[in-house]
Amino acid sequence: MLAIALSFDVLVIGSGASGLAAAVSAERAGARVALAAKGSLQSCNSAKAQGGIQAAFGEDDSPEQHAEDVWKSSHETADRALVTILTSEAPSAIHRLEELGVAFTRENGGYRLARCGGATRKRLLQVGDRTGHAITTALREAFEAGSGTGLPKSPLVSLEPRENGWCARCGEHLVLASTVVLAAGGRCFKEASERGELSTNHPGATGEATLIAVGVGARARDLDALQYHPNGGAWPANMQGYSIPETTRAYGAVLLNAKREEFTDSLAPRDTLSQAIFDEVEKGNGVETPDGRPAVYLDTTRIPERDAEISLPYMLRRYRSGGIDPLREPILTYPVLHYQNGGLVIDEHAETTVEGLYACGEIAGGTHGRNRMMGNSLLECCVFGRRAGRAAAEKAKAA
Repeated sequence: MLAIALSFDVLVIGSGASGLAAAVSAERAGARVALAAKGSLQSCNSAKAQGGIQAAFGEDDSPEQHAEDVWKSSHETADRALVTILTSEAPSAIHRLEELGVAFTRENGGYRLARCGGATRKRLLQVGDRTGHAITTALREAFEAGSGTGLPKSPLVSLEPRENGWCARCGEHLVLASTVVLAAGGRCFKEASERGELSTNHPGATGEATLIAVGVGARARDLDALQYHPNGGAWPANMQGYSIPETTRAYGAVLLNAKREEFTDSLAPRDTLSQAIFDEVEKGNGVETPDGRPAVYLDTTRIPERDAEISLPYMLRRYRSGGIDPLREPILTYPVLHYQNGGLVIDEHAETTVEGLYACGEIAGGTHGRNRMMGNSLLECCVFGRRAGRAAAEKAKAA
């Protein structure tokens, strides 16, 4: 039985980095905000993101170069207007996170920057290898310190337009809102389960919010373009589905086949690397895990110990607890389903093709085209989450 309807200016669906950024932005713009989550407010994919967040801070770098790398990595399928916003607002997004307490790893008076797959410059900022956890913690604390209302264990069940806004059923709550921001992520956990594959995703990544949005008229793009993380953990068993940080390759690790030969550029874009691994295994040059799964080697012994201790401490602890020291022996890896590249079509304010309905984060399409670079998902969450929250608040107040 539904409770009495709750009324807000802005309803945000999803408590990952994009939803939290949108909720904080909307609340600071003067809106009455509710944040509904499928599980607890702490449960999300964003907190699992390890590698880092991109922003052009290097002396040899620029937002324009960052944008060019995104464009090329997308195979020229991204929305260039959205890419320009993403990269030009990246440095300010970093500074806003720092104001909230995120302490990015620094050295020599500046940020410790790494080069990630598909990038032509070092621009990946990190908080060790728990960057997503640090960002979501800071954003959640900012939300909880404000006047917003959290609605945990309240998955979006239905969404219907009404005069001057929306009526949403979120778990046992009936919520009336002037505007809605969808930040519910993608569907890779569900997709992997149906395919019998491994996934890096949280069990809540099942994609219902996308279908609900399409049902009320929102256009989508590239929904077939699901991304594999090229370096999923293949062994030991407790690491299967774990996303080995791509910074392992930034700091010197390389992919090797069964003959311990390099077979690809280990700093190529994600889709190129994943396909290279699939192809190498198909040729019979892969290795097999003790439980019979396909794999290749990731030679992490080439990573300098200091780099590993600063930027990969969590990974080292995970593997060492399973009896493997990545600095003493190569680890086994194989691509795992990771990210929904496509999603709902949005404009520069993160508004979908349906007025008053916004989308940000993994549920939105266009910013990455059909292939995403690492480090740009957390960035997209922060940049377009903020834009979505602000625009939703402004529209709600004008209603």
